[in-house]
Amino acid sequence: MNPSSFLSLGVAMALTLGACGSGESGDATGGTGGGGASSGAVGSGGQSSAGSAGGTPQETGSASSGGASGGTTSTGGAGSSGSTSSGGGSGAATSGASGSGGAPGGGCTRELLDGLLDDYFAALAAGDPSSLPLAQGVKFTENAVQAEIGTTDFWKNAGEVKHSQRALDTEACSVGAQAVIPEGGRDLPVALRIKVEGSEMTEIETIVVRPGDYTASFAVASNPAAIISIADDIGWHDEVPEAQRATREELTSWIDKYFRAFPSGVCNVTGDCRRLENGGGNFACGAGASCSAGDPGSGGAFIPRVILADEVRGIAIGLTIFDFMTDGHLDMHMIKMSGGQVHAVHAILRDTNGMSGWE
Repeated sequence: MNPSSFLSLGVAMALTLGACGSGESGDATGGTGGGGASSGAVGSGGQSSAGSAGGTPQETGSASSGGASGGTTSTGGAGSSGSTSSGGGSGAATSGASGSGGAPGGGCTRELLDGLLDDYFAALAAGDPSSLPLAQGVKFTENAVQAEIGTTDFWKNAGEVKHSQRALDTEACSVGAQAVIPEGGRDLPVALRIKVEGSEMTEIETIVVRPGDYTASFAVASNPAAIISIADDIGWHDEVPEAQRATREELTSWIDKYFRAFPSGVCNVTGDCRRLENGGGNFACGAGASCSAGDPGSGGAFIPRVILADEVRGIAIGLTIFDFMTDGHLDMHMIKMSGGQVHAVHAILRDTNGMSGWE
């Protein structure tokens, strides 16, 4: 975690410990649970590895002002738990060469990331990004197209967020979320990733799915209401008991293998696990899939570009280009894991002709 006289040493240690303290979680937005998968955050049994890690995806961007100077993925421990509403976890993304980011002194906290995401949603609803702590040269993309933040049609017409399920990764100092946000009178599924350096937003990636944007031959219609209704049953914002909590490596390895070995990398899913695509479908997670043995290696079907992990809540997020029988869809997958098993797999994806905007 991002974290001379004897007296000076003691003061430095105290400041370091203070910077690593956890933030309080906020309240989750959105509706109450309803139909859908009955699995919650608590699974039975001990932890088990969900597949070996493949190659290490790299977070885009330059080295942070407060984080480590890149290199291989460091292992972040679980942060202290807050409430079970909309705060995030303390897992770590594979940060690669870009470093961990964070506030000055390396103090990237759950509270910081959770608050910045709330600020982003509030600014989006107001149609005015001027209140956001944007870094000089911040990169913003919407549906794989780079633009000036605040100038897109969605920024001009979005309403208040109705629901969000989020993962806070304090080691990569990044937050990822899937949300339901209205545009005019129509609710849309939205995916969002924000990277933070020095308490400023340096990267903002969004996927906004309107009717007709998911064009695969097997595509199902979006159903944003289902994202909301199933959320409490899944327990996205429930903290996983420590005895059943997946490690960072287990979370990142699972999503890495899922992408690289697809459709043969769907491992350790519960019988109740449901897969939603833009809220639609409600498929069994294992339908049409299997679990191959071994390490998928550094290649594979889809290469994960960014992986984020929230150990406290057992959430992993992966972004890739999903081009299985398609022209190439920008895709954010989110999973919920506890007790060594995956309880939910949700994807938000749309056609972008194989582009991410982060090539």
